[in-house]
Amino acid sequence: MQKIKSLMTRQGLKSPQESLSDLGAIESLRVPGKEEFRELREQPSDPQAEQELINSIEQVYFSVDSFDIVKYELEKLPPVLNLQELEAYRDKLKQQQAAELERVTSLQTGLQLAAVICTNGRRHLNIAKEGFTQASLGLLANQRKRQLLIGLLKSLRTIKTLQRTDVRLSEMLEEEDYPGAIQLCLECQKAASTFKHYSCISELNSKLQDTLEQIEEQLDVALSKICKNFDINHYTKVQQAYRLLGKTQTAMDQLHMHFTQAIHNTVFQVVLGYVELCAGNTDTKFQKLQYKDLCTHVTPDSYIPCLADLCKALWEVMLSYYRTMEWHEKHDNEDTASASEGSNMIGTEETNFDRGYIKKKLEHGLTRIWQDVQLKVKTYLLGTDLSIFKYDDFIFVLDIISRLMQVGEEFCGSKSEVLQESIRKQSVNYFKNYHRTRLDELRMFLENETWELCPVKSNFSILQLHYESDEQEKSAYQEYDSDSDVPEELKRDYVDEQTGDGPVKSVSRETLKSRKKSDYSLNKVNAPILTNTTLNVIRLVGKYMQMMNILKPIAFDVIHFMSQLFDYYLYAIYTFFGRNDSLESTGLGLSSSRLRTTLNRIQESLIDLEVSADPTATLTAAEERKEKVPSPHLSHLVVLTSGDTLYGLAERVVATESLVFLAEQFEFLQPHLDAVMPAVKKPFLQQFYSQTVSTASELRKPIYWIVAGKALDYEQMLLLMANVKWDVKEIMSQHNIYVDALLKEFEQFNRRLNEVSKRVRIPLPVSNILWEHCIRLANRTIVEGYANVKKCSNEGRALMQLDFQQFLMKLEKLTDIRPIPDKEFVETYIKAYYLTENDMERWIKEHREYSTKQLTNLVNVCLGSHINKKARQKLLAAIDDIDRPKR
Repeated sequence: MQKIKSLMTRQGLKSPQESLSDLGAIESLRVPGKEEFRELREQPSDPQAEQELINSIEQVYFSVDSFDIVKYELEKLPPVLNLQELEAYRDKLKQQQAAELERVTSLQTGLQLAAVICTNGRRHLNIAKEGFTQASLGLLANQRKRQLLIGLLKSLRTIKTLQRTDVRLSEMLEEEDYPGAIQLCLECQKAASTFKHYSCISELNSKLQDTLEQIEEQLDVALSKICKNFDINHYTKVQQAYRLLGKTQTAMDQLHMHFTQAIHNTVFQVVLGYVELCAGNTDTKFQKLQYKDLCTHVTPDSYIPCLADLCKALWEVMLSYYRTMEWHEKHDNEDTASASEGSNMIGTEETNFDRGYIKKKLEHGLTRIWQDVQLKVKTYLLGTDLSIFKYDDFIFVLDIISRLMQVGEEFCGSKSEVLQESIRKQSVNYFKNYHRTRLDELRMFLENETWELCPVKSNFSILQLHYESDEQEKSAYQEYDSDSDVPEELKRDYVDEQTGDGPVKSVSRETLKSRKKSDYSLNKVNAPILTNTTLNVIRLVGKYMQMMNILKPIAFDVIHFMSQLFDYYLYAIYTFFGRNDSLESTGLGLSSSRLRTTLNRIQESLIDLEVSADPTATLTAAEERKEKVPSPHLSHLVVLTSGDTLYGLAERVVATESLVFLAEQFEFLQPHLDAVMPAVKKPFLQQFYSQTVSTASELRKPIYWIVAGKALDYEQMLLLMANVKWDVKEIMSQHNIYVDALLKEFEQFNRRLNEVSKRVRIPLPVSNILWEHCIRLANRTIVEGYANVKKCSNEGRALMQLDFQQFLMKLEKLTDIRPIPDKEFVETYIKAYYLTENDMERWIKEHREYSTKQLTNLVNVCLGSHINKKARQKLLAAIDDIDRPKR
């Protein structure tokens, strides 16, 4: 632009400003001559070439106005001039001048035209100004003001509405429309931000913020109500409200805090209510106690109702939590379905994140909630000593806790270790005291038991005393009136009375089938033999089974205590009716080694043999004595010395067979006990059954042996045998009178046995054992009588055989027992009288069942007459060798 201005100056042209000031400038423009136009037309018409030509002009031509072009060009001439070069250079300058001048001329023409247009515009504006009035412009101003006022009125109305929202918000909160209240509050805040330039709006903004915080506080209170009574509509509103606030995760955190607090408040209020109710005053001191201390003030009478209400209240809290989870699962599925149809990926990701957080929080909360419940119930359980409770009350406590543990397992799959351990402690403590009391009661029962038969139905078993009502139990004791449904095998287990005066033999299986029914009512062939004490033990076993089923963690302790009931009963029966040191001296093996081991074990582990406590005893010894029970004593009402009653045979039968029946009931329970017994403790159960329960029937032998030992007058028989002359010289055809006397003893025994059977049924095994014992004792008495013989001939030996054969023939008519017990014992001894010296020595070594006296008699009486003194000493030495180990 500077170049053009300079060039215009040199060419004598005016500037645009100068041209605009002169309206006659167009007429004063000088038109170039024809020669100049011709030269201009000869200039390059190519714009690019023209531009290059202009660019080739030296910069010095545009420097200052005082620049002398002629001088500059002359000074540039070379020392030696060349006409052609000068002309060419001159033509170049002319072309540059023409191109530049063309550009300047075109620009000047455009500027002059613009000046004309501007002049015309000004003239038209003056005309328009004169055409419009002041009134028209005033109208436009008023319209603009009207629009401003309308906008202001709308703003004022909005502000007025915002000022009145607090009333509507209060109504919504009263109606628990939390989503609506929050939505309204947020909208008001958004609207208020639009009018924040008004001074009144700043105060409104602060008020809205306070209102929103107040809504959040009320919303938190509403959330806490869910913990005790879940309402789906209420919870839906609360969740919608938190979602509007964008605080769903915070809501879930708060919810778990409320559940924890609800558990604490619930248990405290329940227990406090019972404590204050039982205290009977309005003293507020209990409200200041810790929950653990408060539980210790619950009275025994109110313990169970309080526990039931406590568990119910906790169950309601857990139910609310479970329904909360159900609500979220349902709405998560709905949200997932809605998200799959939407396109907002960012919002979907945020929702999925919140949903995942809430799901994990709720799943983790299951275990946490149940753990809190367990700890609260555990504190309550351990706050009272339950050992003083009645059995039924304690069982009820166990039942409540068992149900609560089932709820916990369904709630979160927990095994409730905390509750199990606390209830195990209470149960073991309770059961030790309970069992000790029951053992003392059992001792009292046994010491007052007269061993009378307790009539029960034929199908009576332990199941009829297990979980039964009093009416059902009573019906189980009632006498059965018909034998029509009695199994045949039970009918066989019976000793009947035979009418007539003749000898009555013991009942065999074959003869029993053909017998008529008994003619005395108490002899029910199908009824178990037991006593009131037996029923008491069975009832206790049923209660122990009940506790064991409810509380499996202490199953071993329960079974162990249950075994002690049987041990003590067995030991009592043995002590009352079977203890006789003279029995063991017979060498008949009446008490098996297993039975003796069992009795010794019971005596050492269960029986307290000390009369009084030793004050110098250690604490451990005192504790061990607490676990033991004094040995029972037979009631003075039970007479075991009368021969008319066969020395208390009825009482012995009732006692012994009740033990056998009790053992049968235990055998029936073995699968049930084995199912609940811990694997590591099962050897104890197996040993109990194999070493104790199975030995019950073995007590029959020593108990009934005492009766058999007194039932017949064996001493009288020995006296009669001593009066017999055995060294006769001729063979006798008539047996001796001691045989008839012995048979009369058996006939009298049979009559007494039938008299006893009128009082109590005598089972076939018992009858057979009694007969077997009596026969064995009679045969051994016969051998003992033969061993007392001082002199005996061969004819006398024949007389012995005659007597024994006569005895056997008559005895076989009295009993069906076959073979006759110890028949070979007598026959072998009689036949030994005929042995030679060498055979006798071998015979002595082979028959150690005979006593030293009996063997010595064989040597002295049988062989003494026909062997020398040396041979006799040899045989006596052999006898002494046999007897030495016995000593």
